[in-house]
Amino acid sequence: MSVPPAVQIREANAHLAALHGRVAELERRLGAAERTVRGQAESLIRKDGELRAALRELGAAKDREITALQQKLLSSEETIQKLLSVIQKKDDLIVQLKHRSHLLTKICRNRPILDNLLSYMAEGEQLSTFPGTQSDSSSPVHDEFQESNCITNQISKNKDFSLCEDDLEDQELDTSQFGTTV
Repeated sequence: MSVPPAVQIREANAHLAALHGRVAELERRLGAAERTVRGQAESLIRKDGELRAALRELGAAKDREITALQQKLLSSEETIQKLLSVIQKKDDLIVQLKHRSHLLTKICRNRPILDNLLSYMAEGEQLSTFPGTQSDSSSPVHDEFQESNCITNQISKNKDFSLCEDDLEDQELDTSQFGTTV
């Protein structure tokens, strides 16, 4: 084998040195690129962890807010049910009071008739108490009177009935009359 000339050896050595320098430069750049990529990956992992933690906190905050809103909703529904119950009671009372109002209106319309009836009853009471007369409890008129559900004892005991509106204003009305405090 022949030995290459010294120029070729020098050129080959220079080429190898340049190649070795180039490999060293590429290895340095590759190391720098690896460090950059690792740094970016670590940064992304760290940011991902932070993002996940933030999302967990946001989710927990939303869950707390949802729980608070559900409690408010339940409280509002309870209040609505209570108010509906109160409204129903008030509506029932209104119906009852309207009925009583109609009854009182009818009574007021028939007041003159009732006054006349009381006047006739008072007149009849006076006629039945002639001196020296006794009522015959065995007479057919007395039996018919008893069957008509008229109670003479109540009428004779209550001689203080009113025939005009002025008498009503002076007396205090019984609150149990007609079942109302009107």
